[in-house]
Amino acid sequence: MDEPIALASAVIDRALAGERPRPVVRSFFDEPTFTATYVVHDPVTLRAAIIDSVLDFDAASGRTGTSAADAVMAYVAREGLSVDWLLETHAHADHLSATPYLQQRLGGKMAIGAAIVSVQIIFGKLFNAGTEFERDGSQFDLLLRDGDSLAIGALEVAVLHVPGHTPADMAFVVGDAVFCGDTLFMPDYGTARADFPGGDARSLYRSIRRLLLLPAGARLFLCHDYKAPGRDTFVWETTIGAQNTANVHVHQGVSEEDFVAMRHARDATLSMPRLILPAVQVNMRAGHLPPTEDNGVSYLKIPLNAL
Repeated sequence: MDEPIALASAVIDRALAGERPRPVVRSFFDEPTFTATYVVHDPVTLRAAIIDSVLDFDAASGRTGTSAADAVMAYVAREGLSVDWLLETHAHADHLSATPYLQQRLGGKMAIGAAIVSVQIIFGKLFNAGTEFERDGSQFDLLLRDGDSLAIGALEVAVLHVPGHTPADMAFVVGDAVFCGDTLFMPDYGTARADFPGGDARSLYRSIRRLLLLPAGARLFLCHDYKAPGRDTFVWETTIGAQNTANVHVHQGVSEEDFVAMRHARDATLSMPRLILPAVQVNMRAGHLPPTEDNGVSYLKIPLNAL
């Protein structure tokens, strides 16, 4: 077991043993984008983090809205929480981040994995973003690396780099709760795609195998759910143990070669996410819309025949 996983496992064990507080987790599911946003807080100090927030966006009209983010803010106010962190598991391709909106109103530092720089380089070229777009991650307050640690009040937070879906995916271990972004879905649905620019199925397999070394009793919170065939309800919480025994793509016994072959074949059948072009060019800017032009309007670019 490598050192960051060992440290994350120790964080989980201390929370499960009652030596440190167990976090309170409140989820907000945005059905239009199938995205789960989380507010996780320390029950003693009421310090909190918001993970993977959603900005409403109607692609047909080009209008943004804040109803999903406002629901998060209302909960924070109702519970008397103070927000220390606004965390992104990766630069999402299926929704726009509401982090700048939330930060302006609630405070907190905005953090993402340091490999966001790779995403900025790849997609900065795709969108011909220009020299004014810095490809160094400076749009975020903090760039995180494998093995880093944070604190939310008395809660210990271990940071794990889990690339594969994108180069920059991170998982956050907060007490006994693990927030894995798009790396894993519910056991009956499987795993994330790995065919976006910078994605890699082998890296995804190895990242998942690392996560599945964590204690079986850890709660696992997912970024999305799409209802597996035969299931009528959305679900976005499971456990490390359940993934090890029942994940249809990557349970114990599935080899790397078999996983990669499955992932390549499956990804070849998938359409691009509906909001990938709007979402990535906003999220690589830490959720900020592109700069306004001389008429005061901000524009999104749609590269033709480029993907």
